[in-house]
Amino acid sequence: MVDNRTGLGRRGEQLAAEALQRHGYRLIDRNWRCAHGEVDIIVQREAHLHFVEVRTRRGRSYPTPEQTLTARKRARMELVARSYLGAHAVGQQLNWQLSFVALAIDAAGRLQRITFYPALDDEPLELA
Repeated sequence: MVDNRTGLGRRGEQLAAEALQRHGYRLIDRNWRCAHGEVDIIVQREAHLHFVEVRTRRGRSYPTPEQTLTARKRARMELVARSYLGAHAVGQQLNWQLSFVALAIDAAGRLQRITFYPALDDEPLELA
């Protein structure tokens, strides 16, 4: 049996991947794992590779998806991204960045928002 948090997280990742693709990002990989952790989504747009963390929350629950992205999580995201690049981009010069998608879904399961931060400290873009 899949618990509600796991199901919500998987649904959020799927919605985020679809929204990014609709906005011109090419899906490279999903749920890539290494010894340091996992990256939810890897997408590319033009010459930029984005390592995307997806956080989904139901309704207006506290904390917001944005508030759950701690300094520790950011550091782990960078370790995972560098591991991916070491395994897949040997000898290539790639522009890459850590990115973030925040999703909110209401109690009835309807999507409220998908907010994309192309770089962790960038201004957000509303994808839905």
